[in-house]
Amino acid sequence: MAGYVHPESLVTTDWLAANLDAPDLRVVDATYYLPMQGKNARAEHEARHIPGAVFFDIDEIADETSPLPHMLPSPEKFAARMRKLGIGDGNRVVVYDSNNLMGSARVWWTLRVFGHKDTAVLDGGLVKWLAEGRPVNDDAPLPRERHFTARFDHSLVRDKEQLLLNLESRREQVLDARSAGRFHAREPEVWPGRRSGHIPGSLNLPFLELIDPATKTLLPADRLLAKFRAAKLDFGKPIVTSCGSGITAAVLAFALHLSGHHDVAVYDGSWAEWGLPGETPVEP
Repeated sequence: MAGYVHPESLVTTDWLAANLDAPDLRVVDATYYLPMQGKNARAEHEARHIPGAVFFDIDEIADETSPLPHMLPSPEKFAARMRKLGIGDGNRVVVYDSNNLMGSARVWWTLRVFGHKDTAVLDGGLVKWLAEGRPVNDDAPLPRERHFTARFDHSLVRDKEQLLLNLESRREQVLDARSAGRFHAREPEVWPGRRSGHIPGSLNLPFLELIDPATKTLLPADRLLAKFRAAKLDFGKPIVTSCGSGITAAVLAFALHLSGHHDVAVYDGSWAEWGLPGETPVEP
């Protein structure tokens, strides 16, 4: 991908079609819908997916003991789920989705958190793949189990306590992926029981602004940089991305990675945690 600092992390539909039968390649359908969207990503996958793709259930491959939605699982659980999906050490993984990179960016980030760096996102996802008339099927894949070594990379993740400390130190910039209406408390917060507004001092860049609405592909490198500049980001400082529940924050993290920013983490709890009634301060 011309212009991106890490072009290897974004693959085209042409590339995937040409490499679909490569023995070391694993294709993952990471489609995720917010509860209020009222869609069933697993049912869609079972009805139609890129040949050979396995389904990554973001809500199940998670810490199901947490009251917060789809928090990262333990390394042991993650490794076990990857083995069952046939994803292991030495595999190149290509992740796609049907919903504006939401799921694919989250799973790209999750795999990197657990040490699997050879992971890329399909530009345009299933929408572009289908628009080009490429093959899909409803076959149930039968992956062969592979050993997956999970090594948790804490540098890619932030928690509430770290964000509270950052209110004082301002060492890291916080970039929120939610809509401007939610960020500025002009629209109701979609997660029930959460306050409206944003983390004090945070910046706003709605994730959909990084995606071409017609093709569902990411904007070219120069336009991504223009969006980051317009959001007043300082590329010389570390960045933490946030959103409603840690999903679309990964779209910002992915775009920042493509753009060459090497110090980016995701606040996993995001507004689903920060917006709860309690001690966390909120700005409108």
